[in-house]
Amino acid sequence: MIERASQLTLMGDLIKPCTLPTTRYQGSKSKIVEWIWENIEDIKFESALDAFGGTGIVGYFLKTRGKQVFYNDILKSNYFIGTALIENDSTKLSHDDIDFLLQPHPDINYPTFIQDTFSDIYYTDEENRWLDMAIQNIEHLDNFYKRTLAYYALFQSCIIKRPYNLFHRKNLYMRTSNVKRSFGNKVTWDTPFEEHFLNFVKEANGCVFSNGKENKAFNLDVFDIEGDFDLVYIDTPYISREGVGVDYLEFYHFLEGIVNYPKWKDMIDYRSKHRRIKHDKPVWCDKNKIHTAFDKLFKKFQNAIIVVSYRSDGIPSIESLTRILRKYKPVVSEIRYGGYKYVLSNNNSEECLLLGLDERGG
Repeated sequence: MIERASQLTLMGDLIKPCTLPTTRYQGSKSKIVEWIWENIEDIKFESALDAFGGTGIVGYFLKTRGKQVFYNDILKSNYFIGTALIENDSTKLSHDDIDFLLQPHPDINYPTFIQDTFSDIYYTDEENRWLDMAIQNIEHLDNFYKRTLAYYALFQSCIIKRPYNLFHRKNLYMRTSNVKRSFGNKVTWDTPFEEHFLNFVKEANGCVFSNGKENKAFNLDVFDIEGDFDLVYIDTPYISREGVGVDYLEFYHFLEGIVNYPKWKDMIDYRSKHRRIKHDKPVWCDKNKIHTAFDKLFKKFQNAIIVVSYRSDGIPSIESLTRILRKYKPVVSEIRYGGYKYVLSNNNSEECLLLGLDERGG
């Protein structure tokens, strides 16, 4: 069922697994993470903070390059991903663990919250029942790292079965309607949760490795992070030129609810058809506050090498970000990745990398 994890390859002082974890999150840097690395690999640093970790792909890549990685994300669901793939260096899910996760047990009480609350919104009734069961089984695993690995597999399974890979609207009908489709993959959408889950457990187990460093995941507001880091990688949510911000809790609230299952019912805005989680607008999605937030962020990490990922058509503009960064770093360079196409975007924009250094060469 689960094959042996990928063999580790020794490349100089580099120990890495053969493949990177897959991700379907909007804004993921999985397709350009090697380009990011090419532009920072000659900078001297041993520790790195991935301050807005998201999928963890950048932090994980740095882990494969032998760096000590500190991952952070304000969403608990993302924190679990960072814990499973970056902090965790040896724990994997066993065959017995997997067998336990995939079937009901007479001594476990299974609530029906997802069945009762999300009927006809994201998944079928049968799928909702499976989710209620799987979550309770995960919580009965006796090891935190095993639970985070299982949640990683569950998150990926949930996302791959969703049109657009999002939870931004009630649209189960896009799967179930008997119509000709111009996008998506109905076969993937209708593949049983159990089959997807097994595939992603295999992937998660294969991504577990030690790079010989003590890596750590945090679940904090970025301004509450303490510690010294050689390099800080910043990839904040994106605000379009029209002033519309990418609110990740809006897009992935269902996953956040899963990891807050006992109190999920009190978190929901029941006025919304898709049962979103109530929350305030993040500062990173507010065009009126974003400039001040970046200034505060750059000031906080001014003693580290600062690396910023952003889009050329965003707010703030690249020129504005450069001006702010130059208040704290004497050497600022801009690198553009031309021709990269963003998912769900029709704009002609480029991925940009800003490097803030104290001297040339780091």
